[in-house]
Amino acid sequence: MRACLLHITLAVMVAATTACASREDWNMWLSHNTHFASGDHGWFSLANNKDGSNPKVSRSDIEESRQENWWGVYAINVSPSQIFQN
Repeated sequence: MRACLLHITLAVMVAATTACASREDWNMWLSHNTHFASGDHGWFSLANNKDGSNPKVSRSDIEESRQENWWGVYAINVSPSQIFQN
């Protein structure tokens, strides 16, 4: 019973996570050996919307993205006035 419940839970989790990604998302993700370049890249991605609305970008985010070579399908573009100091 417990093994059956585990299999069902895993199947639901896989279906839920794969349904949200586009083909472009999957191609980008599969071309790298990790989902994010670093923990900072992960936190940045979680803090910003995929569509780029309401961006939260700091000067250190910009420097870290250059140093760590962050990747992604969706670029966050901001004007200099939208970048905040740390």
